[in-house]
Amino acid sequence: MKLAMIGFGQAGGKIVDRFLEYDENTGSSIVRAAIAVNTAKADLMGLDRIPQENRVLIGQARVKGHGVGADNELGAEIAEEDIDEIQNAVDQIPTHEVDAFLIVAGMGGGTGSGGSPVLAKHLKRIYTIPVYGLGVLPGTDEGGIYTLNAARSFQTFVREVDNLLVFDNDSWRSAGESVEGGYQQINTEIVRRFGVLFGAGEVGEGQEVAESVVDSSEIINTLSGGGVSTVGYASEDVDLAQSSGGLLSRFTGGGGGQDDGLDAANTTNRITSLVRKAALGRLTLPCEIQGTERALLVLAGPSQYLNRKGIERGRKWLEEETGSMEVRGGDYPRQVPEVSAAVLLAGVTNVPRIKRLQQVAIEAQDTIEDIQAQSDRNLEGLVEDDEDELEPLF
Repeated sequence: MKLAMIGFGQAGGKIVDRFLEYDENTGSSIVRAAIAVNTAKADLMGLDRIPQENRVLIGQARVKGHGVGADNELGAEIAEEDIDEIQNAVDQIPTHEVDAFLIVAGMGGGTGSGGSPVLAKHLKRIYTIPVYGLGVLPGTDEGGIYTLNAARSFQTFVREVDNLLVFDNDSWRSAGESVEGGYQQINTEIVRRFGVLFGAGEVGEGQEVAESVVDSSEIINTLSGGGVSTVGYASEDVDLAQSSGGLLSRFTGGGGGQDDGLDAANTTNRITSLVRKAALGRLTLPCEIQGTERALLVLAGPSQYLNRKGIERGRKWLEEETGSMEVRGGDYPRQVPEVSAAVLLAGVTNVPRIKRLQQVAIEAQDTIEDIQAQSDRNLEGLVEDDEDELEPLF
């Protein structure tokens, strides 16, 4: 799948930078165009791979390149005011070569959480290709303002995009880990999972073609209908030199005999187990998978390990576990020393983290109204006291 990626805010820009690095290392060619948008000049300067001409500094008249200080209402206002500057960069994208837009943003800060829904709404009004969001939720230990920003932004972002893919930092930060080290590891996990998912079907010259192709239309159909999506992932190291069975091994078990680890029953069971680990393990957004509206399974790795019967059995298992009749699946041959399973669960509804965020938003709104009312009463009392103390001039 070929994407035009737009990193909005500090977290979004860094993640898009990592996607470009992933493309370089794997030859995936997922990112057809990359843009970074920010109100902080320093954040744009800290990027490594996004071209200088595609780094858009907005809000210079308001914040002078210093950021919005976690004020996502200000971030939204600036995005509205400077949307033409962002559009000038988007105009350089060959959209006829792109399958979808992907807006990437951290949802706890000010620029990304405020501006990304504004940009999504703008792009959907102009273009016919899908506009997806990849939103990163802040950890609960990052502070109340970031949780409140995420609660507000989530409700708006999910409404403006064709689908919101979510990564929850709360489930991925390790105890005792430095902030910088934690974010680097999180960005690596994001790119690894979504790289396998979006890389499926993108075959370069000389690369092997999948037996059961997962192309961009399969991903688009899975993400259709809107809502929230999460991705599961599991991998297992394999020995590239173990067998030269090639495509035939999908059906016969390979060319090395029954004791080479590639017999049909063995590969079938290993793939089925990998699918279960991906779906029931650590999801980008933890949730109950029962009730998922649509799902997509991608098995990636050396072709001799991609047993079609195993993939079909994994797909059937996903149907049973999710209760969905819309479960697609296929393989993604690539010469790496591992077999990996990526499971996209679209339209998930039983998500405890989102329910907590919504509750935070409700409670925060009530608190803000109480504080405002108390502030107004205090101000009135202060004015009355001042008036009592003033002596008449005449």
